Amino acid sequence: MIGRVVTGVKRFILWDYPRASWQYDVMVLLILAFVFLTPRAWFRDQPREPLASRVVRLQAGPGTDVFWIEPAALAGVSEQDRVRRAEQILRNKAGLTSAKIRLEPVLDSESSLTGYLVFTEP
Repeated sequence: MIGRVVTGVKRFILWDYPRASWQYDVMVLLILAFVFLTPRAWFRDQPREPLASRVVRLQAGPGTDVFWIEPAALAGVSEQDRVRRAEQILRNKAGLTSAKIRLEPVLDSESSLTGYLVFTEP
């Protein structure tokens, strides 16, 4: 009896069943159940945040706040409207009430956009 169980476990681990057998179908069913029924939290896999949430407050000197905004948050916005859109994002995300903001694009060594720094003044 124990020999049959050990043989069955060994064949299961080594995937030693022919295709279209009921044992093969059970193994595939177990794998699919694991893939589709396992909670995301087990793997800490969470959906990406909405664009307005892709804002990070950076440490700055007194009287000035500095924020990092990912380029995707301002994608498709004309250059004239970027400051206004950045201000809307900061009002929604950080509760910003400051009237003056300055938006500076950050470029890498190949001159491609990596994000925006937003400086606020009271």
